Amino acid sequence: MDARSPSTPPEPAAAPLVPGGWRTPRGEPSLADMFGSIRVAKSGSFWRKLAAFLGPGYLVAVGYMDPGNWATSLAGGSKFGYALLAVALISNIMAIVLQALCARLGVGSGRDLAQACRDAYPKWVSWPLWLFAEIAISATDLAEIIGTAIGLNLLFGIPLEIGVLITALDVFLILGLQAIGFRWIEAFVVTLLGVIAMCFAIQIAMADPDWGAVIRGFAPTVDIVRNPDMLYLALGILGATVMPHNLYLHSGLVQTRGYGDSVPEKKEAIKLATIDSTIALCLALLINASILILAAATFHKAGKTDVSELDQAHTLLSPMLGSSIAPTLFGIALLCCGLNSTVTATLSGQIVMEGFINIRIAPWLRRLVTRAIAIIPAAIVTIWYGEKGTGQLLILSQVVLSLQLPFAIVPLVMFTASKAKMGTFVAPRWLSLAATVIAAVVIALNVKLLVDFVTG
Repeated sequence: MDARSPSTPPEPAAAPLVPGGWRTPRGEPSLADMFGSIRVAKSGSFWRKLAAFLGPGYLVAVGYMDPGNWATSLAGGSKFGYALLAVALISNIMAIVLQALCARLGVGSGRDLAQACRDAYPKWVSWPLWLFAEIAISATDLAEIIGTAIGLNLLFGIPLEIGVLITALDVFLILGLQAIGFRWIEAFVVTLLGVIAMCFAIQIAMADPDWGAVIRGFAPTVDIVRNPDMLYLALGILGATVMPHNLYLHSGLVQTRGYGDSVPEKKEAIKLATIDSTIALCLALLINASILILAAATFHKAGKTDVSELDQAHTLLSPMLGSSIAPTLFGIALLCCGLNSTVTATLSGQIVMEGFINIRIAPWLRRLVTRAIAIIPAAIVTIWYGEKGTGQLLILSQVVLSLQLPFAIVPLVMFTASKAKMGTFVAPRWLSLAATVIAAVVIALNVKLLVDFVTG
């Protein structure tokens, strides 16, 4: 056949998945410097292949246990005991479903969520979505700065104002980890998650909770709906669980695996990536539940039903548990949580900027810009208002995240349910229906939180 034949060869890799569903063809891969950098065995046991996929889920899980989650879990446990454990469980199930869709989008379409929005929508739609995503990441970064600064204050007595500025130095930590390989980033995060889990395990052992009440707490009760105060805290736990930046993050991180281009290889990659995120989110549930159990077994049991501030919990732990090590463990866990979150915020920022507007800048510059945007308001508030101001700023950051959530969750559900866009990797109808219901519930509850915040 003549080389200039009118018959047009298919576009490599992406063509079978783009029968007209996308406005533009796929561009450079997500996180191009790390794309496919972790090899996946073409043959071997299931467990060997799964081991290659373990990692991204744990980076995603970090976002489900940030300082905003800590505040709501402490308040819920101290005021209502173990009753809101059911809400933590339901929230986690919702997160598992949404992250499964993220893995499907990243592997099946070859695009992260930001790239998918760019390739599916005109600029007058995609650019505002990019702006909303950047605002959300800045709000996430703000919460991490505050959490890390409080952790430094609780452990070392460093004033909050200085602690906020010290958090800017983590840019060098992130750059160092990125330079030596993505597996080192995952190892760093998993190690800190292990430290957090160990700290709470020791504290819970000291608190000696009523395990029968703990088990009953995972069963939903009508009191959650009937009691306005309980409902409000339940909304807070759910609203602080699903973070918009996590949806961008996972759809990009899953592509760091070199799983191959064939349909069977990609289907297997979707399955293994979903298992990875499910295991990691179960760990996140254990940690979030541990915070609530600790508050219930310590504060609620002693009649302290108004504990919601991180520094307040730290102060009360020692006399109530009769051990000076308890508040230290609490501070260590909080500091580790803040450090972990800085890693995920950096990667989320890179995915969002490169995906939406296809601008690639040096990681250190990207990190400094987002850090400056978050540090400036945090520094002003801590200097002007002190600890009370940081608490209010933490709440505000969660409200900002709730505002952005629909602009991330709705496109994700729509893309993965589209046969035209996903081809053979389209989500099963039952999964799309479940995700639609979850999206509607999460968005409605976040809107409720926003209304309550505005109306006082």
